Amino acid sequence: MAGGSFLHRVMSYVVNELVVNSLANNPAFQRFAVRTSRKIESLKDAAARKSEELAEQMKEATKNIDSFKNQR
Repeated sequence: MAGGSFLHRVMSYVVNELVVNSLANNPAFQRFAVRTSRKIESLKDAAARKSEELAEQMKEATKNIDSFKNQR
């Protein structure tokens, strides 16, 4: 039983090394990785800006509600 597990780990390691090396040396994959990374960074920045906008809007809405309550 242990021999099969060892063989599986060796085969997994060899396949992993082959895949990683072939992708690392593939210009098309490198371009894909760079474009994907840039797009994710762009989305993170947009989400952070939108989050700040919403927080500011909530703060304004709370002020407006508080001032309306105080008028009564």
